[in-house]
Amino acid sequence: MTVNPYLRDMLTAAQMRAGRGLLGWSQRDLANRSGLPLSAIKNIERGASDPRASTLAAIEKAFIGAKIIMLEPGDVRDGGQGVRFVDKS
Repeated sequence: MTVNPYLRDMLTAAQMRAGRGLLGWSQRDLANRSGLPLSAIKNIERGASDPRASTLAAIEKAFIGAKIIMLEPGDVRDGGQGVRFVDKS
């Protein structure tokens, strides 16, 4: 798995929660699908840890596998960050 060098700046706790919301996943679901401990997901989402790039890459891989992508600032009309389902067209 290639780690996106910009992932640390891109994936936010709010995006993680939004991605989980789109999928109807609990924190435990994301932990299971990413292979990370539940405590890591909880700590990242509440801002209690500064995750490693490999941790963020595992989360990104889980979302990509579920057809969710994280949008960088500038990818969203108002310039903010976001999440969306992958366009299948």
